Amino acid sequence: MLLVKNITKYYGNNRAVSNLSFTVNDGEIFGLLGENGAGKTTTFRIIMGLIEASSGDVLLDGKKIDYNLTDKIGFVTEERSLLTKLTVIEQLKYYGVLKGLDERVIEKEIDKWLNRFEITSYKNRKIKELSKGNQQKIQFISAIINHPKLLILDESFTGLDPINVKMMKDAIYDLQKEGCSIIFSSHQMEHIEDFCEKLIILVKGHPVVSGDLNQIKEDFGIKNIMLRGNDLPLEKIKKVNGVISVSNVRGEVEVKIESKEVAPKVFNLVKNSNITKYDLVEPTLNEIFIAKVGGVHE
Repeated sequence: MLLVKNITKYYGNNRAVSNLSFTVNDGEIFGLLGENGAGKTTTFRIIMGLIEASSGDVLLDGKKIDYNLTDKIGFVTEERSLLTKLTVIEQLKYYGVLKGLDERVIEKEIDKWLNRFEITSYKNRKIKELSKGNQQKIQFISAIINHPKLLILDESFTGLDPINVKMMKDAIYDLQKEGCSIIFSSHQMEHIEDFCEKLIILVKGHPVVSGDLNQIKEDFGIKNIMLRGNDLPLEKIKKVNGVISVSNVRGEVEVKIESKEVAPKVFNLVKNSNITKYDLVEPTLNEIFIAKVGGVHE
């Protein structure tokens, strides 16, 4: 289990992270979100022991993270961090040795992961000769070759097509089943919704949203009604108290309402129309992110 407790980080007079706390249990995938400059990278570096917090604590299984524990942490960065003049097998062996693995174990893991990601034929190719997507696969394998206790994924699907995204997602789920604690950060909100049950949204280092994703959506209040049909009384719907907006979205009518209590009022207006769809849906994480982050600027 990872425990981040009241960490604050200053760079001179600039406060990059402010009193941040969260827990990632064994086998849990946790979302850490925010705009560029929100404090995510600083938080990752503190967790990995690369920099020290100005105050607060970070514990992995009850122990402060130092060089005795860093081998148990995998980190897939947004930027490529590969030695491009090495071959794939040289790169992966290098990281395996750094993480203290026996050579036979390293070779077994390399063969397993290259086969799983369908890149066995690239084993003796230089990193610089690979596509961006295949480089990202190698970077991922480098981070998890020792089956880490904690895995940090920062925009880990960059450069991958949908087939390879699914391939990597399946690998992440397998690590989760092994009990790995995973922190996932992405600007692609659909990936966060797929993976994470709990999350935090940071604005200028300060958490503005935190908790269980379902509860966050419930507390947000605003819901969407998706309608499809003929002769819908759109002008009447717009006048209903609690209706925020009415718009066309990909051939359907989206009615944004302040709370689920408004939904019956809308239904009463459309029930006698020729409707083929009436669906009350939760707000997307993207909507919540924009609402909570979009207006917070100085």
